[in-house]
Amino acid sequence: MTNQGKKEGIHVMIVVSATHFSETIEQQLIERYPAISFYFYHSIEEAVNLNKAEVLLTYGEDLTSEHINQAKALKWIMVLSAGIEELPFEAIIEREIQVTNARGIHKKPMAEYALGMLLAQYRNVYQFDKQQQNKVWNQKLPTREINQRVLTVVGAGAIGEELARICRIFDIETRAVSRTGEDKPYFDKSYSQSELITALRGADFVVSILPSVAETRPFYHKEAFKAMKRDAIFLNMGRGDAVETEVLLDALNEGEIEHAILDVLPEEPLPVEHPFWMHDKITITPHISGKSKMYVPRALSIFEENLSGYLVDGSLPVNQINPKRGY
Repeated sequence: MTNQGKKEGIHVMIVVSATHFSETIEQQLIERYPAISFYFYHSIEEAVNLNKAEVLLTYGEDLTSEHINQAKALKWIMVLSAGIEELPFEAIIEREIQVTNARGIHKKPMAEYALGMLLAQYRNVYQFDKQQQNKVWNQKLPTREINQRVLTVVGAGAIGEELARICRIFDIETRAVSRTGEDKPYFDKSYSQSELITALRGADFVVSILPSVAETRPFYHKEAFKAMKRDAIFLNMGRGDAVETEVLLDALNEGEIEHAILDVLPEEPLPVEHPFWMHDKITITPHISGKSKMYVPRALSIFEENLSGYLVDGSLPVNQINPKRGY
């Protein structure tokens, strides 16, 4: 579906989407912006008029430097996800193309995921499920409360702030670890990445929401796990390369932490022979913490907010990325 057929001789902004949305959503965009020509494709390879696109909507993972070179008119890339590590940054920097992403789009589902998984671990949900399957009535399985615990969020952006906000209901002490260490909404304490060890000491829950950039591959070393409580739960829903497989396995096998909950893995899909699968101190979910039926509407809301600024004066007020930093 496109809104082609504008008057000849008039400059028409062309927006190419390397993904199809629902017919309803596509029609809404066309009707809201009659002066823009939208072209919707299933993939970047199908985008036959990429060379005319001024704006590109993409999830980013299939975009190459060759596509950038082909897109001679391209000025702005809107990445419909928070992850941008697969973008061809060198080509983007050379062309001085602006980039925005959907940072913050995952904050509600991912905060719910983290809290749900931590509660499930503390309330022994998986063991009770096994009991039910075996028709066993046993009230002696231990359970714990998450009230008045300590949570450290490493990579405390919008998702971490939402998690911290919810955790206040449970009187949980919240600690933020960020690149700068600046104060964060809903967090009781804030630390810079250089203060990681201090921020980890005494934490019952360590939730990692780090992006995949040079300084985070890997980020957690043996010293980090040694600093954690021996009954700490480590939950990673940022990127799987933040911790090396052997480092995490050693921490679990040596009793330095109690359990690891992993929604992101060093390889995805995780190979069937990988030791994580059968480890009794690891819970795996297949990179679903951010999944939500509201994903596309929220991503396009960010796009439209930026589009409004772009049409007026070329500004992109929300989630502009610095390609030289990679975030």
